[in-house]
Amino acid sequence: MQDLGETIKKPYGILETTVDTSKETQLREFGRLICSVAAGKFMSRAEACEAYRQIILNNQPELQQGAFLMAHITRGPSIKELSGAWDALDRYDTAKIKTDLDCPVCDIVGTGSDPVKTVNCSTPSALIASACGLAVAKKGARLVTGVSGASDIFEIIGIDLNAPLSQAEKCLKAYGICYLPGEAFLKSGWARLITSMRFTSAFNIIGPLTMPCEQTSSIVIGAYAPKVCDQLIAVLREIGMTAALALFGMVEGMEKEMGMDEFSIAGPTRVVELRNNEIETYEVTPGDFGLKRVPVSKIASSRDAHGNAKRILDVLKGKYDMPEADFFCMNAAGALYIAGLAENYAAGLEMAKESLAAGKAYEKLEQLIEFQGRK
Repeated sequence: MQDLGETIKKPYGILETTVDTSKETQLREFGRLICSVAAGKFMSRAEACEAYRQIILNNQPELQQGAFLMAHITRGPSIKELSGAWDALDRYDTAKIKTDLDCPVCDIVGTGSDPVKTVNCSTPSALIASACGLAVAKKGARLVTGVSGASDIFEIIGIDLNAPLSQAEKCLKAYGICYLPGEAFLKSGWARLITSMRFTSAFNIIGPLTMPCEQTSSIVIGAYAPKVCDQLIAVLREIGMTAALALFGMVEGMEKEMGMDEFSIAGPTRVVELRNNEIETYEVTPGDFGLKRVPVSKIASSRDAHGNAKRILDVLKGKYDMPEADFFCMNAAGALYIAGLAENYAAGLEMAKESLAAGKAYEKLEQLIEFQGRK
């Protein structure tokens, strides 16, 4: 039999082509993996790492990449598989910053893909929490499924998403705040996928778990579904994080599956807390923060990113009596609590409201722009 690696003459000698046997083998093996995952088979952590490595490094055609991602999220990834996917993202696609800070560093981020779309919350919450004295290395990206992502908002209010990561590193060291856009710290894989993907994948779960700042010691992650909270915390414990909150906010009067990837001021919030390797699950209400519940329409997303950015700036510049302000402070309070700066959620909220009213959160934005702003 003729070696497939040799030149093969097509019928009638019209066309000649050369088949790369190693590449063909890689394609077929990945194709078989897609079929097995779709059929319900689970991968080991190492196997998942290898599969996601090939996707991140673009070693498979886009058709195979999309098929695998959809098969995996539809079947439902295991904790070992998600940990393997995180390993691949961390090893092959995440650029790092490092400072000599010896204080707690927190991240506030959401998965996106949540059913209820709200005004961007993690962005102003990060500024408010930092204004309270908590160092915050916030990461984010452009929109995937919503109206605006953190990068869209920060770009509108003056941040240069193309600024070198060294500027973020300097800002964190100088002022205890920085923004790490996925467009900058993700080398090629996920950033490439984000530009064309408009469906939920395992990257929505592991993406918010990336650690572009090596000093990150705590994290608040909003989830797009209740069960994802448990997955996020399980993966975080697997990779060595010691303090984290994963939350799914609900809306009073709506089905429990309809919610947001934030602490909700419109209903209860399901929280999965990780602290010192122990996991606790509970619900909190706006009342636990010292707040009154408001209709979800008051915090619903604007029609476009500019509308959301304006509302955020309005709050930072002085409109502290708006429902959005309480919503942002509520989520900042969660970061203060899990990082150990506040004894409970209510104490964290008071700290957040005081710093916001004193103009310190807007000062943080100015400091951020000083190092990472457009020149």
